[in-house]
Amino acid sequence: MNIRDRQLNGIKFRRQQPIGNYIVDFVSFEKKLIIEIDGGQHNYSQIINQDELRTDWLIKDGYQVIRFWNNEVLENLEGVLLKIKETLETR
Repeated sequence: MNIRDRQLNGIKFRRQQPIGNYIVDFVSFEKKLIIEIDGGQHNYSQIINQDELRTDWLIKDGYQVIRFWNNEVLENLEGVLLKIKETLETR
């Protein structure tokens, strides 16, 4: 199971989509859910602040944003997909 080809609850996700002044990693416009996959550079204070501003803007636009670290996706893909599925069910 993955988020491509509507394999996750039949929901369509688009990859690298512009929303406002931002480009998000994955988005379901139907569910207004954004999935961000962050690398280690997102641990620096300047990037953390930028991410918070970005997330706040996206939330104000009606989106829910969930974030995962790259290593989570690589080491626990099933757990990541389960979290996404649970989030979709509550939207």
